[in-house]
Amino acid sequence: MIPEGIGTWIHRRAVKSRGRTALVFRDQETDYATLSRRVDALAAALRDRGIEFGDRVAYLGNNHPSFIESMFATTLLGAVFVPLNTRLSSGELRFQLDDSGARLLIVGAGFASPATTATSGLEVRRIDVEDPLVDASALAEGIESYEHVLSTAPPLDVRPVVTLDDRALIIYTSGTTGQPKGAVLTHGNLTWNAINAITDYDVSSTERTLIISPMFHVASFGMGVLPTFLKGGAVLLQERFVPAEALAAIERLRATFISGVPTTYQFMMEDPAWATSDISSLRSMTCGGSAIPEHVIAAYAERGLAFSGGYGMTESSPGITAMPPWHSAERIGSSGLAHFFTTFRLRDPETGELVTAPGGRGEIEASGPNIFLEYWGRPDETAAAFTADGWLRTGDIGSVDDDGFVTIVDRLKDIIISGGENIYSAEVERVLSGIPGVTGVAVVGIPSERWGETPHAVVTLAPGASLDLDQLDAFCADRLARYKVPRSLEIVDELPRTASGKVRKAELRERHSHGT
Repeated sequence: MIPEGIGTWIHRRAVKSRGRTALVFRDQETDYATLSRRVDALAAALRDRGIEFGDRVAYLGNNHPSFIESMFATTLLGAVFVPLNTRLSSGELRFQLDDSGARLLIVGAGFASPATTATSGLEVRRIDVEDPLVDASALAEGIESYEHVLSTAPPLDVRPVVTLDDRALIIYTSGTTGQPKGAVLTHGNLTWNAINAITDYDVSSTERTLIISPMFHVASFGMGVLPTFLKGGAVLLQERFVPAEALAAIERLRATFISGVPTTYQFMMEDPAWATSDISSLRSMTCGGSAIPEHVIAAYAERGLAFSGGYGMTESSPGITAMPPWHSAERIGSSGLAHFFTTFRLRDPETGELVTAPGGRGEIEASGPNIFLEYWGRPDETAAAFTADGWLRTGDIGSVDDDGFVTIVDRLKDIIISGGENIYSAEVERVLSGIPGVTGVAVVGIPSERWGETPHAVVTLAPGASLDLDQLDAFCADRLARYKVPRSLEIVDELPRTASGKVRKAELRERHSHGT
């Protein structure tokens, strides 16, 4: 028998986990049987609107049951789900819709306006989720209501054969050359990543997983939602991250498992409700994106909790390594061991030789069934992402100790990680270079106690030109997501460059190494 794709998971759980809670949203529980019926209804409605195997269906919205229903319904048909980052500008959203060739866009409550701007001139059908608690506005002409679409759907009589090798998701990552790339994840990639998470994080069928990070990021979806559904646990959805609300949800819903980035955990421990919140139900906490600060580890340790850290990227669905919680306190800064069904190695970027000696440094290369298929429509960039023998080149420099624990020590890719969001400086530089009077620009990440890093712009100007941070901010408003806009600006006479003309970014970072 051909293994089936992830779209069938909820249907099978409706039988295996009959009567058990699948979702909790705004304290309303949905069992697996009900969720299965809604997924089937949406899949039938999408098919009735012309969505076929391989077509792309996009989603723009906060964490909401409709996100999960849309993903499972889309993949059940063998179509490809494209989750969009709600923090992007309308121009960025438009690019991703156009680049992916999305035929239909499902819009969450509160996002009708950016969706309208982003789809202007594109042949993209719209289905909007109505939610009077968020937006009481009436639907615009030609836009269908999500609940009406489900309630009037024809029967789903035939499900296509979808295998683990078929495309399931396209998730856009910021591009090293200035344009975002759509990383294509297959049903097999997501399945094996979920198996890795279940194996290394001991996810159980009684899990109550609180989702506080946005599901348009593969970390939240791949490490939290899918492993929980695969085991038949309950997913507790938070629309967006608010520290006090997250703490209250842990206590009220008796959450056992939570996944986030260092910033989210820091914000919770800094919230006034931290001291009085009962978080004793938590059994597991995973954290990725960057190293967890020692004072954050210590604060949770005082409550009897330890982190399961990890390292990964969108292209690995996302897990490459996991840190067992019982090792986290003694190995602060380490990203842990390779996931059970994934492996990595180090290669010296200068000599091209594999690094085998403990303590040696090299670019991390990863291999496993969770490694992505391709960049959508970009064969050259896909080829460049892999070694000659098929290992993923991560662009991160790591060091491995005698026991196989890896520590990330540097980056080859020019990436800034701010509050768990990846920012490629080339993309920001491309926008800033369009500001009148700017003759040169370099963007680097500088340390921030609150965000990990924030983008800092170093700019040269034409004679007589001027630029301040407010002007820069205004220029970027419709061109970049807010988190990508530099928080600080430095005007210089010239940028430090190598003999070949490349900007010496290490020198720029060193000037600001003490952070903000």
